[in-house]
Amino acid sequence: MSSYYALVDCNNFYVSCERVFRPALKHRPVVVLSNNDGCCVARSNEAKALGIPMGAPLHQWKEIIRKHRVTVFSSNYVLYGDMSSRVMNLLGEHAPRVEVYSIDEAFLEITGVPQEALRAYACRLRVRILQSVGIPVSIGLGETKTLAKVANRLAKKLPGSNGVLSLVGHPDKEALLDKLDVGEVWGVGSQYKRKLVQRKILTARDLMHVEPDWARQNMTVCGMRTVYELRGTKCIPIETVPPPKKAIACSRSFGQPVTELNSLREALSSYVGRAAEKLRGERLAAGAIQIYIATNPFLDNAPQYANAKTSSLPEASSYTPVLWEAASSLLDQLYKPGFVYKKVGVVLFGLVPENLIQLDCFITHRSTERERRLMMTLDNVNQRWGMGTLNYAASGLCQAWKMKRAHLSPSYTTSWAELLVVNAR
Repeated sequence: MSSYYALVDCNNFYVSCERVFRPALKHRPVVVLSNNDGCCVARSNEAKALGIPMGAPLHQWKEIIRKHRVTVFSSNYVLYGDMSSRVMNLLGEHAPRVEVYSIDEAFLEITGVPQEALRAYACRLRVRILQSVGIPVSIGLGETKTLAKVANRLAKKLPGSNGVLSLVGHPDKEALLDKLDVGEVWGVGSQYKRKLVQRKILTARDLMHVEPDWARQNMTVCGMRTVYELRGTKCIPIETVPPPKKAIACSRSFGQPVTELNSLREALSSYVGRAAEKLRGERLAAGAIQIYIATNPFLDNAPQYANAKTSSLPEASSYTPVLWEAASSLLDQLYKPGFVYKKVGVVLFGLVPENLIQLDCFITHRSTERERRLMMTLDNVNQRWGMGTLNYAASGLCQAWKMKRAHLSPSYTTSWAELLVVNAR
């Protein structure tokens, strides 16, 4: 039985999440900002039409935003993560194998659907996602993952596609590939694009006809696979089990400059707690921890300082107090007075499955069953009632260092206190 691939991509995902709960914004320009409300990281089509580029600093576009009444949101990652989970769970009901590629993209392996019925299948799936979650998506279909990715790109560009395009058995397949710039092909970065353009390889169709041996010599084996995939030969399988993480990091830029050690310690405690929660969510333990601090490199007249220190743990652990003790010691070694700090962060690495920890016979304290249950309770409460519901006292109460989020929308789906209220007349 033939199988095909589909790439489902949520359109303007962060903006679409905000519009689900503010439907009046459907045809209005909307932008979502990065951490500390710095730059535009998501734009509606209406905002793109105003010329607002990706990564545009907010302060440089305030006049355009005011003049055209652009609605601005701070990044609400809790909301976006939950909406992503809803979309991915729905996809899992419609395909036997799903690879979650990013927060707003997933590959599907489709079996048992005739070639001529693929587009109708994708259209029904698109309607179901919009009705059930409220997120508009584009769907591309192909014999390979690369062709599905190409089809998805074209589905967003070609008029009349209605967000769905199948390249499977398409009579004008090569003509469609000729409409896509070679730099937009999955796996072709800026460096490879320059090399391809020098050889007059300008479109996806041109790349499809490249000699595989040349691609391997000049673009490694990954480039050769891309050529074969464009020709319809499957080289990249669906990965239903994500590869194990090599590290878990947590950091944020401060909402206002920080000079005191106590404020740095509060922020670091919060980040260590969050990183440890992620660690336990993956059923992993960390064998080493790295802490780094940095000033703002964009302040020309201010003295600059950035440094990092790493420490190995005597025994891999996911117990927050153990990780915090190591992090606090490293921070004491890193901190230097007289500097205005912009960022502190933690990286946990040397990750191992929690049931395969190499024990140290000289260790004097080992996490007990009571401590494991304590962490489980902490995580369950925060998962049910919202991140930060329970926190460590070391993280502080006022947290003046927290990043700026002046335009933050409510956590409509993850906080009982912020549920959407509908008034019926």
